[in-house]
Amino acid sequence: MKFSIMPPTLKAIYRNGTFILETACNLPEGSEVELLIQSSSVVSPPISDVESKQRFLKSLISRMQQNPIPLNAPHFTREMLHEGC
Repeated sequence: MKFSIMPPTLKAIYRNGTFILETACNLPEGSEVELLIQSSSVVSPPISDVESKQRFLKSLISRMQQNPIPLNAPHFTREMLHEGC
C-alpha cells in the first residue's frame, strides 16, 4: 500500500458535528485518525433546552443593549488587536 507524505498537522474546523479539513489530505478511505484539540478558549456546551436557550438569548441581548459601544470608542486595527500574541 502506497501512502503519500502527510503534513505534520492538519487543520480543521468543527461544524455541525463534523470536522471540516482546511488542509489537503490524501488518507485512504476508512483510515483511523487521532485528533488533538488545541484551543485557547473555553467553549460552553450547547444549551439543548429551548426555554433555557430563549432565556439566555434574551438576557444576552438585554446586556448588549444596556452596554452599547460608545460612538467615540477607539477603533482598533488588526495589528493592535494581535499585539502580544
